[in-house]
Amino acid sequence: MSQLLSCISCTYFSTMQLSAPLTTVSPNSSSECDIFTHQEVAPVIFPILYTLVFFISLLGNSLVLTISCQRRQKLNATSVYLVNLAVSDALFTVVLPTRITYYICHFDWPFGEMLCRVTTVLFYTNTYAGIAFMTCISMDRYLAMVHPQRAQGLRRLTTARRVCCVVWAITLLQTAPLLFKQMVTLDNGHRTCMEYSKLDLSPYILLLACVVGFCFPLGLILFCYSCISLKLLRTARHNPVVGRTGRGSQARSIILVILATFLLCFSPYHVNIIQHMVRRVLAGGAKPTCEQQRAFKTALQVTVSLMNLNCCLDPLIYFFAIKTYKERVVSFLRMRLSSANTTPSLRSGPENSTSNT
Repeated sequence: MSQLLSCISCTYFSTMQLSAPLTTVSPNSSSECDIFTHQEVAPVIFPILYTLVFFISLLGNSLVLTISCQRRQKLNATSVYLVNLAVSDALFTVVLPTRITYYICHFDWPFGEMLCRVTTVLFYTNTYAGIAFMTCISMDRYLAMVHPQRAQGLRRLTTARRVCCVVWAITLLQTAPLLFKQMVTLDNGHRTCMEYSKLDLSPYILLLACVVGFCFPLGLILFCYSCISLKLLRTARHNPVVGRTGRGSQARSIILVILATFLLCFSPYHVNIIQHMVRRVLAGGAKPTCEQQRAFKTALQVTVSLMNLNCCLDPLIYFFAIKTYKERVVSFLRMRLSSANTTPSLRSGPENSTSNT
């Protein structure tokens, strides 16, 4: 599994030719396929995109964590999963400036081998921990609505914390081997980080990874949403007022936001991987043509960018999950603004009194 995640991580930010570790690829080599067909556009578009993602994620997830710390005594199972999701996004946000710098420098990594490995681990820890916590939130809402009595033990605060510990442990065990894999390579004078042009593992293994890491969680989320919707429909037949209000509608809204985020951010990347691997299987393992490699890598670059938007959309889940979140955000911002306005007046007070004497 660690080799599998290493392979997936190698494809995430693929934009240039694969070079042998610590060697320089000759620029006159015409036998290799130059899959990076947008050198002039990428150093402009991706720094702008990731800068926007950085500031939006920093603001949104900082608010989530700050407000969660203020209401620690009122945390429930859903809140615990949401806080861990925000922590996962915060880890992603921490390393974004290194990727922005990398693109601005035209795909030249100035930070050394170890930071490249750490960046890789944090990027993919965010991705797969995020998927796991979204699935946990959906399952928690399903248990609360469909099996409220029988699932009380599974929805305890201590149980939720143990589940989060298990998720972090499994995710880190799977991504930690990337710390021991060579990531920085020399290519035409550029120190590339996580830049590979082909997958090293069998397409069957990668297809299995997509099924376990994407299709199975997506199926669980769809199952939870369907069961809650059916429960609300049955409730509405007996009591229309209850069917349109209450916890049921809120639970369905939460899972709907999770589903929309899942489909928008994670689906394009995994669908791209799946279709490419299926084509390789149908082709009998034959090497893809240069045009196919270029199309795959261009699609990969776009879909990875979409996937990284999840850290901007995840705070919306908190907005729908916590009833008082909007009021708490407004109250927090007002308190900050009032304190900011009070500080200059306190500073100017002594000066004014001194000048008047």
